[in-house]
Amino acid sequence: MAMEALGRLIDICIGAAPVDLSTAAVTGKRVKLRDCGGLTILVIKGAGTAGDDPTFTLQQHTAGSGGTSASLPVIDHYYVKSAATLAGTETWTKVTQAAAATIADPGAAGTSAESQQILAIEVDAAQLSDGYTHVSLNCADVGTNAQLGAILYLRRDLKVERTPSALAASL
Repeated sequence: MAMEALGRLIDICIGAAPVDLSTAAVTGKRVKLRDCGGLTILVIKGAGTAGDDPTFTLQQHTAGSGGTSASLPVIDHYYVKSAATLAGTETWTKVTQAAAATIADPGAAGTSAESQQILAIEVDAAQLSDGYTHVSLNCADVGTNAQLGAILYLRRDLKVERTPSALAASL
């Protein structure tokens, strides 16, 4: 029997549970990159109201809680699937930008709020500054109208392969 990807290639943990992005800014949980090659961050968001476009910010941290935090300006591209209603037939669109810690209005100038979207952001563990071991993705308050969203972290290129039940906590 072939070994499954979970525990061998990837580990998955929550960045932010599904939440209404209009209730307040969402502070993503911190995930450790010390024992993996990098991270794919997935953002899943529902459609909202025009003008309530989300802004995401990537940070690096020296500890799982407390410690020192700083912006991590390494996002020079990301991928997005976007539609009024995602049907599973969409293809990925690569969006490029000058390296930054922030993605504002992802994938669609001035209209991302009105679409359901999946964003994929890649972070390599080697991109962290010296002494930093964790990253998080935050979402600013989108405004006054409801818009659901969630953040998942997929730790990739695990340095130690284990069965899923034996994986160490990622946060």
